[in-house]
This record gives sequence, C-alpha cells and structure tokens, in this order.
Amino acid sequence: MCMEKNHYQLLDITPSASMEEIKEAYLKLAFRYHPDRNQMSLTANKIMEKINEAYAILSDPTKRRDYDITLGFGAVVPKFKIGDKVRVVSRSSPYSDRTGIVEIEPVKDSFRFWYMVKFAAKGLDSVSRFAEEELVEVRDAPEGQSGR
Repeated sequence: MCMEKNHYQLLDITPSASMEEIKEAYLKLAFRYHPDRNQMSLTANKIMEKINEAYAILSDPTKRRDYDITLGFGAVVPKFKIGDKVRVVSRSSPYSDRTGIVEIEPVKDSFRFWYMVKFAAKGLDSVSRFAEEELVEVRDAPEGQSGR
C-alpha cells in the first residue's frame, strides 16, 4: 500500500502522540483551515479534507494501528510499566472509561504490547488484557490541586 502522505506530519505530531494530542492538533488545524474561515477557498477545502482524513484514521485505535503498521511505526518500547495507572479508552470493552493498574510486565507480539490491568471495585479485583492502543495514562493531580 503506497502512502502519498504521512498523517502525523500533516497534523504536526509524532507517531507516539496521545489521543488528546491528536485531537488538539486536529482542532487547531481545523480552526485555521476551515472553508468558512477562508471565504470558501478551494485550497482550504482540500487541506481540510486531508486533515479530516488524517484525524479519522489517527483517532480510531484500530485504523491507527493498521496505518502505523504500513508505515513501520510499530511500538519499540512499552508505553506503560508495572504500577502505572491507566484508563481504558476502548468503547468495545466492558471496562470502558474505567481506571486500573498495570499488573505485570507487558508482552509484545508482532504488532503491539499487551497489558494485564487490574481493576478494584467493592473489594473484588478483576484482571483483564488490553492492547496498548486501548489504554491511556492517568496522571494524578499535583499535591495541593484538587480535581474540580
């Protein structure tokens, strides 16, 4: 499959960018190149189409993984380590939007790292396996700051 453009370069982000960074880059460019802001310019419209295509691929974990494989951007080092707090972003998982702790060292297959994540609820622990693209890191607020 021949790629005429690199979606990461188009959005001015790195292949290791988080979902939040991808969204932020997309919104910044969409605001700048939206045809309504550029007197319905054909050039702006074409750029906006490319930005939308890049965002559609990079914001979907499965499409992004497939895209990364074709470009050779496979994960080289694990994104998370034992004890890291992670949140499940996969909408197809029963653990969607739940926060857990990486339980053991990740295992790498040909395409990605797999993590065992432990969830605690009402005194019962459960552990489930997730691909790297289904997880995001959860950062605790610095001391003295409360989440409002």
